[in-house]
Amino acid sequence: MIFPEHCKVVGVASARPCGDRVYTLSRYLLKETDRGCELLEVSLDPAKNHVMREIISSRILATPEEACHYPEKVQLNDRARLVRLAIESGCRCTVFTGLEENMTFVLDPDLSGFLTVHVYDVLPPRPTLSAALKEMEAIGLFGELSVVFDHHIRDITTVPADVYPCRAAGYTRTLDADPLQGGERVAGCLTAKQFCTECYGTDFVLENICPLEQVAEEPFIARCCRSEREGLGTWKGKFGAIVHWGASPAKIARSVQELVSRWRAQ
Repeated sequence: MIFPEHCKVVGVASARPCGDRVYTLSRYLLKETDRGCELLEVSLDPAKNHVMREIISSRILATPEEACHYPEKVQLNDRARLVRLAIESGCRCTVFTGLEENMTFVLDPDLSGFLTVHVYDVLPPRPTLSAALKEMEAIGLFGELSVVFDHHIRDITTVPADVYPCRAAGYTRTLDADPLQGGERVAGCLTAKQFCTECYGTDFVLENICPLEQVAEEPFIARCCRSEREGLGTWKGKFGAIVHWGASPAKIARSVQELVSRWRAQ
């Protein structure tokens, strides 16, 4: 796959204001022909330190018959999405136009070189970690990391329980509002277990809903309400990052960056 790290190395040869010279940073040209757009790789004259430089060699990477334009403007920094869209297009070369009219392309799209980070979260209410990652991915925050996220979201409403964590999720009987009578099946985590034991004794059955209980793949990122578990480490034999239940987007982003860096270093 060829997918330029930055659109600044991609030139558009739709006009020739300086003849056959092209911009100094250009390494690829999208050239319009009467048959459509073709993709060229170019080498520029290294002897001249000019803004516009002579082409000393070029080769065609994709013919007009192999290239197509994605019809909508996209966030060019969301690299994983662009590769997926290029795969869906069925073309060898898919050309994309950015929100600010910059252009890039994906040639021979392939996601196999991207690192898969497994995300473990729960709902309801909102799966905060998973949602935050999707929002940050959409604006291109993780584009330079070459990662894709595989979201594993457990629906707590499917857990057979009499009592659930809190009213915020819309349950009718919850630990934050209703006392236990004894013998209940409680959907909760270690914190819920400690709360119930301290307040009501041990006459209950815990259905553990902590996202960490789902961890089965690595590298992973999961959220947990236990602040002592935060950080990078191994859980159930799998390497990953744990962020607090109320972690900010900035904290989540840093955790992903540290996770990916450590994983690739190892």
